[in-house]
Amino acid sequence: MKVVKKRKEAEAKYDNTKLYTLLEASNILKDISSTKFDSSVDIDIRLGVDPRQANQMVRGVAALPHGLGKVIRTLVLCNPDKEQEALDAGADFVGLEEYIEKIGTGWTDIDIIIAVPSVMAKLGRLGKILGPRNLMPNPKSGTVTLDVGKAVTEVKAGKIDFKVDKTGIIHTSVGKVSFEADKLSENALELIQVLQKLKPSAAKGTYFRSIYMSSTMSPSVNIDIKSIPGL
Repeated sequence: MKVVKKRKEAEAKYDNTKLYTLLEASNILKDISSTKFDSSVDIDIRLGVDPRQANQMVRGVAALPHGLGKVIRTLVLCNPDKEQEALDAGADFVGLEEYIEKIGTGWTDIDIIIAVPSVMAKLGRLGKILGPRNLMPNPKSGTVTLDVGKAVTEVKAGKIDFKVDKTGIIHTSVGKVSFEADKLSENALELIQVLQKLKPSAAKGTYFRSIYMSSTMSPSVNIDIKSIPGL
């Protein structure tokens, strides 16, 4: 009942039938957030693509200008010659065989896995564990690389990896409620502009179908797509 009451109080502070700009939505989310912790601000973008078709898959990375406001736990899977480089860049876990075995038993207490190309063959058997959690390293997202130090630094600074799900939706965080509203909207805009550049040539009709922003346990705010520059 307490949760229902808080939700009703939040919904009374804005018009959920109205469309808002990214900045307006960011201000609303800061106002209606009622959690005792610093909630994540998420964005859900429905795209006009069919992810079942290989030529309509949308996946990529975006470097959010203001970061995510949270600690990104990174695991670097590499050979001994790259371990110090990864540690110097701030990687939380570095190694190879011991972590492959650990993941095999179900351990996934990490946000990003970065791997050097030569170890990728060893990760194949972990696909059923890493795939559903979007943790499998991928060259397209920059997480399969010899430059592990640079990859770790970028991830720690706010580089995010996103992938459209089977329903055609991109879901990711763009910051924290404690962020200033303009920083949240700028992070969201950066992601949207990256998605615009990644539009598959095979995608027909309306590309951006809907965009919603929300914070942890808050109702969502509908974004006015026409208000976004470049769309």
